[in-house]
Amino acid sequence: MNFSYYIAKRYLATKSKNSAINIITIIAGIGVFAGALALFIVLSGFAGLKEFSVSFSNEFDPDLKVLPSSGKTIIVDQNKLEQIKALQGVQAFSKIIEERVLLSFDNKHTPANIKSIDKEYLNVNPVDSSLIGGVWVHPQENQVVIGSAISRKLSLGIGGYGDALKIMVPKPGKGQISQVSDAFSTKSALVTGVYSINEDLNSKYIFTPYFFAEELLQLKENEFSALEIKLNPNAAEDDVKEQLISILGEKVIIKNRIQLNDKLYKMLNTENLAVYLIFTLVLIIALFNVGGAIVMAILDKQHNIRTLHHLGASAKGIKRIFLLQGTLLTLVGGALGLMLGIVIILLQLQFDLIMITPTLPYPVALKAENILVVFATIMVLGITATYIGTTRITKVLT
Repeated sequence: MNFSYYIAKRYLATKSKNSAINIITIIAGIGVFAGALALFIVLSGFAGLKEFSVSFSNEFDPDLKVLPSSGKTIIVDQNKLEQIKALQGVQAFSKIIEERVLLSFDNKHTPANIKSIDKEYLNVNPVDSSLIGGVWVHPQENQVVIGSAISRKLSLGIGGYGDALKIMVPKPGKGQISQVSDAFSTKSALVTGVYSINEDLNSKYIFTPYFFAEELLQLKENEFSALEIKLNPNAAEDDVKEQLISILGEKVIIKNRIQLNDKLYKMLNTENLAVYLIFTLVLIIALFNVGGAIVMAILDKQHNIRTLHHLGASAKGIKRIFLLQGTLLTLVGGALGLMLGIVIILLQLQFDLIMITPTLPYPVALKAENILVVFATIMVLGITATYIGTTRITKVLT
């Protein structure tokens, strides 16, 4: 057994005759334990919140979305659509028409985005699972599914209570407008369902059949706003992107789910980093108790240190003893804190110990990278504090 390690382990495990030294060492160990526990639980909580927030966009956004590089629409002939359908990595795709519209019902108005979908859309994004009432739109009927927030704003329920929802979009053109009716193209549709995904989407989108927006916007055949694509489970995203570019040319841009929600991901990652840095600053203060404990241990063991030095131990070797003692203290405290943190997260995942609402447990996620980050942070800070404390050795030996 390594001599320095043997002595360090004995110093850590053996109580000092001075009770103040023992108390300081216990406080340092509790600080490491609590720091590791707190940092791991906070990072696991933020990981859960990130997954919870992203889950809503994952329910709505496709694996890949083909958008026009300029303008609002693209025209893709049927031959190219068949080529896309034949790609090995593509499981399904849907043509989408999106446009900003004005909704009107019973003298109430609200802006929204119309999202007109073809019959393949539910194979790409099964958003019909988010319906909280009614049924999905029929592909050949003037029907619409609205978000729960839009339903509240317009006091509009399923079936329209004997009336239809008016959907208006500005007409293209120039010159003065003499009547309001000349400014908008208008179509009416019956509300057949209400969906709920999240508050932002619930107030933003309405779903209609593909032909509805095609007629409302007077688009050409195979002219649409975007292609939404679902990939096969084992498909290589970059390969599919290259194949799509070779078929469609440079007139389109292709975004994955993260790129479609880049602001959300940046915000969540920034918040996670900010919380990590704040807790790291707290840990720095807490873990310098380890350095203080090592200084006190050195002062308590001055006679032993001089004896070891006279017996031939070098200053470097003696310093290594106390460096190992601090490292062991940090390792044990950090490991115990991490173990308890993992148990708490597993209990929350299994038994929903903490609830946000009566039906919504606080989201957490157990991730290996969080375990590694916490362990690495604790060890680096603990060893650094210990090393600073061991500089006292040279003063003892002089």
